[in-house]
Amino acid sequence: MDFYLTQSVFSDPGDLDVGDLPREPGQLARVVRDVIIHRGEGELFGHAIPERWLAEDAESRYVTEVLRILRERSGRPLTERREPPERFVGTCRDFSLLLCSLLRATGTPARLRCGFAAYFTDGFHEDHWVTEYRLPDGSWRLVDAQIAYGPYDVSFDPLDVPRDQFVVAGQAWRECRAGRADPATFGVSWLEDIRGLWYVRANVGHDLAALNGVEVLPWDGWGPEILDDAALTDDDIALTDTVARARTEDELRRLYQDPRLTVPDEIRSYTADGGLRNVTLRRSRTTSPGGSTAATPVR
Repeated sequence: MDFYLTQSVFSDPGDLDVGDLPREPGQLARVVRDVIIHRGEGELFGHAIPERWLAEDAESRYVTEVLRILRERSGRPLTERREPPERFVGTCRDFSLLLCSLLRATGTPARLRCGFAAYFTDGFHEDHWVTEYRLPDGSWRLVDAQIAYGPYDVSFDPLDVPRDQFVVAGQAWRECRAGRADPATFGVSWLEDIRGLWYVRANVGHDLAALNGVEVLPWDGWGPEILDDAALTDDDIALTDTVARARTEDELRRLYQDPRLTVPDEIRSYTADGGLRNVTLRRSRTTSPGGSTAATPVR
């Protein structure tokens, strides 16, 4: 069984009937784009997103919660396009996680990637998540379900995002460490204090976790609290160097066993509204496309 065919506790769609879903990745990306509205897209769609939805949906870590909210807002099937008031209010991570879930459920190995997009703000690499799926020849392709079929003007196919347009976190770290990129251009462009090498390091940790089936929220944190470049120690930098150099799936599995990198059962969540609270993650229940399940601790 391919590891990336197995649903994680985050991507598991529960009792969703996938019989009517398309199998082609581009068509699945269209399904996802038509049921989610990004929390920043209200004006683009002419829709005033209710504040209570911004708060409720932002903390929905699991696909089962996304699907529950979608069912509550409309009786439409998942394959039918929804008007903005009927959609889940999400972030790039939610578009990516739902697509990853549907790909896995319909037989395509898939995973989330955390990194930085060069296509939203000129001269800046915005914090971003996309989906990556495995082609029959064993190579991987990036898909951005948020911008596919959406109100965005990009110069490339969002169903095959170039690697220089979406820079995975490990590559971003290597570029910054080698002096080929400015860490101050990586992060959140409209927040002066949410950028820098420390932020690239955080995304390296999120990406490693996602590659090991732990697809946490963008504002979840664990381990030492590092919120600026001055807080980075030599040990932090050396450990991140090691992660960023990893090339094989075996290396990714081995590295994730390091307790400094493993996501614990209890994490910190900085939350979308700027608050801070402790969150206990669900215990993992993984499901293969064939329907068999295996209960394991959070990986």
